[in-house]
Order: sequence, then C-alpha cells, then structure tokens
Amino acid sequence: MTEMVYGAVPVRDGEPILPKWWRTVDRWAMGCVLLLFAVGMLLGLAASPPLAAKNGFEPFHYVQRQALFGGLAILTMVLTSMMSPTVVRRLGVLGFIVAFVALALLPFFGTDFGKGAMRWYSLGFAAIQPSEFLKPGFVVAAAWMMAAALEINGPPGKTWSFALCISIVLMLAIQPDFGQACLVLFGWGVMYFVAGAPMVLLVGMAGLVVVAGTVAYSNSEHFARRIDGFLSVDVDPTTQLGYATNAIREGGLFGVGVGEGEVKWSLPDAHTDFIIAVAAEEYGLVLVMCIIALYTGVVVRSLLRLVRERDPFIRLAGTGLACMFGVQAMINMGVAVRLLPAKGMTLPFVSYGGSSVIASGIAVGMLLAFTRTRPQGEISDILGRGRSR
Repeated sequence: MTEMVYGAVPVRDGEPILPKWWRTVDRWAMGCVLLLFAVGMLLGLAASPPLAAKNGFEPFHYVQRQALFGGLAILTMVLTSMMSPTVVRRLGVLGFIVAFVALALLPFFGTDFGKGAMRWYSLGFAAIQPSEFLKPGFVVAAAWMMAAALEINGPPGKTWSFALCISIVLMLAIQPDFGQACLVLFGWGVMYFVAGAPMVLLVGMAGLVVVAGTVAYSNSEHFARRIDGFLSVDVDPTTQLGYATNAIREGGLFGVGVGEGEVKWSLPDAHTDFIIAVAAEEYGLVLVMCIIALYTGVVVRSLLRLVRERDPFIRLAGTGLACMFGVQAMINMGVAVRLLPAKGMTLPFVSYGGSSVIASGIAVGMLLAFTRTRPQGEISDILGRGRSR
C-alpha cells in the first residue's frame, strides 16, 4: 500500500542478490573506501619495515598482517552492505551487547601493553580492542531507541540512549581513552540533534563537557599531560608530536620521495596513529589532500542519500555512522598537525591495526546498507505532496 501511495522503484522479481546489490549500493562511496585501503597498504610499505626490524620480524611482516586484516574488513563490509536494514539493526544491537560486556570486563581481564591505558584483550597471536567494535553497535542501538521514541506512545528512547552513552563514556574514561569517549559522545549528539533535540539542551551538554574536561584535567595526570603538551608554545622535537610536525614541514607540496622519509625511524606509532605524517613527508600535501577528499566523499555522499530517507531509524543510524567515520579521520589528522591534543586514534582503513580496520569495515558496511536505494518514496515526495494540497 505504501508503494501504491508514494510511488516505488520497480522491483525486479527473481533478481539475483549480487546484481540487485550492485544496482542499489553507493558505488562511489565504496570506491573511496577501497582507495583508502590501497593508500593504507602503500603507506604501510614505507612505515612498517622499521618496526618489523626492531621487533625481529621480516621487513613486510606488518604489511602482510594488514593485508589479511584488510581483506577480512573488505569482505565484512561487502557482506554487511548486502543485508537489509532490519537485519543490520538486529546484528548491530547483538554486537553492541557483546562489545559492551567486553568493555566492562576490561579492568579485570584486559592489558595495556605498557602504554598506560587498559584498552585491549591479548589473544597471544593478536589483540582485540572492544571500543572499536562498540562504536558501530552503539550507533545502531541508540538510533533504534531514538526512532522508537518518535512513535506515538513510544518509549523514552532518547533518555535510555543518553544513559547508555554516559555509561560508555565513563568506562572509556576509566581506561583512560578520552578520544574514543569524545567520539561516542559526539556520535550520540549528532543523532540526538537529527532526532529533534532543542538547541538549548545541546548547548547545555557542551557546557557539561567543558566542566567534565576541567575535572579530568585536575584529576588525571594522563589527561593533563596531553593538554599541557598541546597548549605548550614550544614543541619538544623528541616527542611524537615533534617528529610528526617536522615530517609534515619537510614534506612540503610533493614530498621528499618514496622511501626517503625519516620520521618512520623515529616515531613508534608511525604505522598507526601518525601514519598521516609518513604520507605528508614522503608524498607531500598532494597525497594528504587526496586522502581528505576520499573521506569527504564517503561522508558527503552518504549524508546526501540519507537526507532523502523516510525511515527515522535508517536516517539516524546512517547519520551517526557517517559523522563518526569522518570525525575520527579528522581527529587523527588534526592531532598530527597539532590542531588537537594527542588522542591515540587510528585513521580508518589507512592505519595499521586489526581491530580498527575490521571495525571500520563493519561500520562502513552498515552505512552502505542504510544508504542503498530501496523501493520506497523519499521524504521529499511527502513534503512536495503536502505543499501541493
């Protein structure tokens, strides 16, 4: 009946899954993601050999592992993008519950690998970071609650999602992982805004974030050290920020040349958190701008498709996933150029890391599933009919 009233895209009876998926998926956004992964492999060839030599592995040990993780991530992304929004919602909520329990148990069974933050489970052959998998699941669960709250006599989903968000933020702050905590809070805020939150409430929340940051600065040595380093007029050239800043400066417009960079020998996290510094030094501003354009392409195309979406859950979940994907990239690059305090956050699909790239594959797969063309009238159709009456 809905299709008869609002008009529908003709459904081809008996159409195989793959042709139907290829016809409806956002191929441009998916192409941007594949190019980002290719850039990550290219940069891994430059950034990871020094670390491999330090740890006694073959020169391209980490490149091979990243290729394996990336292959799993791409496969996961494609399979997830083939699912219906209902299936994605169910699996997302289930995955969120598992990740939430894993995050809660980190203080008892997790490890910090000597980095001062309890963020991982060590499996011997690999490590898992629950917060990476928690993010897409949380977005789906929170969007489901908010969408339910928009229905007549619906539950207080916005309040439930806020309570869930605060509990996650507190658990992440205890690790401490303030970067992921801010990202989760930002994702919830974007969805809450799209769901119709009053601006006064959002301003009040921003004020609470400032107050919480002040308290964290006064009581957390880890947090205070990073803020002080960010606000310092002079940058210590022997710190990670110092090495990264110098590498970006040396790279200039076209870089110093493939394999000629020096920052990868000095930065312990050159293959993860500061991979953009390697790109800037060896390939220059040109490659950095291409990377920014690829992230922008994924976010903008997704949001343009979601603007026409009628289903509140799809619109909220897709917006949260797209914005978190873009903001995570912005935070990573902002830290490298000293626009933001150091946060220890990876660059999606580009940085090395099994948990990061696979979780990014899940998140983008969900986003592609939500932005697929479906046989339904768009929200602009409804608005147009309302104006013509």
